[in-house]
Amino acid sequence: MPRDGNNEKNAKESKWKNQDEIYLFELQKFLDLVENVKEEALRKEIIAQMLKCDKRITQIAETIFQELEEESYCDE
Repeated sequence: MPRDGNNEKNAKESKWKNQDEIYLFELQKFLDLVENVKEEALRKEIIAQMLKCDKRITQIAETIFQELEEESYCDE
């Protein structure tokens, strides 16, 4: 899949998440478990839904980080 500017931006913004060993362990565990789903269409649907959830939770966290950073600038 070609990478667009948004994908590169998202990768940079979520660097904190992608370097977290516990997150990566749990993600790998999920992928290992979903490999056991025999029906390919269902397996792909499960992975796609998990990625949507992960993307949204990352967006929420990034928004909170940005708000906290802006507050810290205002406090100075």
